[in-house]
Amino acid sequence: MNTINSSLQLSKQIRELCLNMVHKAKASHIGGALSCADILAVLYNDILKIDPNNPEWAERDLFFFSKGHACTALYATLASKGFFPIEDLNTYSQDDSLFLSHVSHYIPGVELSAGSLGLTLSHAIGCAIAKKHKNQDARAYCLLSDGELNEGSNWEGFLFAPHHNLDNLTVIVDYNKIQSLDRVEKVMDLEPLDKKFKSFGWNTMVIDGHNHDEILSAFQTAPNNQRPCVVIANTTKGKGVDFMEDTIKWHYKSPSEEEYNSACEQIKKM
Repeated sequence: MNTINSSLQLSKQIRELCLNMVHKAKASHIGGALSCADILAVLYNDILKIDPNNPEWAERDLFFFSKGHACTALYATLASKGFFPIEDLNTYSQDDSLFLSHVSHYIPGVELSAGSLGLTLSHAIGCAIAKKHKNQDARAYCLLSDGELNEGSNWEGFLFAPHHNLDNLTVIVDYNKIQSLDRVEKVMDLEPLDKKFKSFGWNTMVIDGHNHDEILSAFQTAPNNQRPCVVIANTTKGKGVDFMEDTIKWHYKSPSEEEYNSACEQIKKM
């Protein structure tokens, strides 16, 4: 197993492993995986109370990865933190592999299969309630994509959580401003997003989703409030690779051999 002590080192390795998986499988969603790599790195390196040797530990924090299409980022994170051998990632999206192209709960450390956008937040809220009822000193975290905020079920959850004082819940929005085939503002404009969350009763923070100090500070501050917390993380789709950054086509496009080699070189220099 590979042990990584720095969130910056971890985010770099996550990006490298994501590129490897997507290129080998001729898969997609590399843009969204790269946009959330820094968030996952800080969470798993510095915040989450988890045990890679005992993924089912009853007292653990729970992390739910709602943007299931960007599963390579979560798989890479879990492998890098010792939940399973990194070599297992070589089977990603291959026949008979457990590493499906959307997040699968068959993988150690994955709490819930995801991919049907708009459903995961409700599950995270239910688990946060359960943790409270059991008097467990643990939190539930849920990472959402910005495009899935078009789903009405999420907004029902955003109303529900403050009403029930779920101060053990933290939601992160990977706000890279691109969804599937267009920009979020053109599909369904979310702004003013922070004011909407505040009006619903959420403790709301807006951060640079690639600045590890800001990410860490936000997660450390979240438990100090008597309300659920939402962290709006401004990110760049395809972060770390210049020809992928803030580009719509890299939601679905798979890198060619030349693009893959160029991307790997850029990640190594980050």
